[in-house]
Amino acid sequence: MTSRVTFVSPAVNASLRQARFDDGGSIDAGGAARARAAAGALPAGARVVTSSTVRCRETAAALGLGAARPAGSATEPVEPLEPVEPLELAGLDVGRWRGLTLAEVGAAEPEAVARWLTDPGSAPHGGESVLDLCARVSRWLESSSGADGRTLAVVEPEIVRAAVVHVLGAPATAFWRLDVPPLTATSISGRDGRWNLRLGHPPDSAEASSGAS
Repeated sequence: MTSRVTFVSPAVNASLRQARFDDGGSIDAGGAARARAAAGALPAGARVVTSSTVRCRETAAALGLGAARPAGSATEPVEPLEPVEPLELAGLDVGRWRGLTLAEVGAAEPEAVARWLTDPGSAPHGGESVLDLCARVSRWLESSSGADGRTLAVVEPEIVRAAVVHVLGAPATAFWRLDVPPLTATSISGRDGRWNLRLGHPPDSAEASSGAS
């Protein structure tokens, strides 16, 4: 039994353009158009999950997840799959920094930002540490490792980073060394607790990563 997960990062919104901690804003027109253009190219999935943020929900909708595939798409039309929002895939809780730009926080709390970016166990914003985030994403991956077929996951970039850290067995300090561009796919496949990884490809090439581990 081979389990496959394709993670798709959300389309661009104002917060992403401004390097702002997510403030619940919608994806912009350009991001929505790019997502709609990729809708028919994503591989069919047995399950659809999303982070609980507005931009992930809207990206999933624009990608056609939760709705039947349009006629003439790269895959045959399938029954609608309503996305679910596992608690383990929620975006990182940044506490009082929510809605602020990294530059604003850096100017007001430079030592706290430096500590946050170097110590994965710290949470100077009063929210959640990177270490805790990685732990919950790891739990979700392990619970998904026995699921046959593909899971499509539209999730915040930090969830993709945490998944990569887990799959590679990398230290949590590697978390901030991973870049996840908007609306790109990262795919993993595995069996018997061993995962293979494919990073940062466009969603329309996700199917090419479906080789066995």
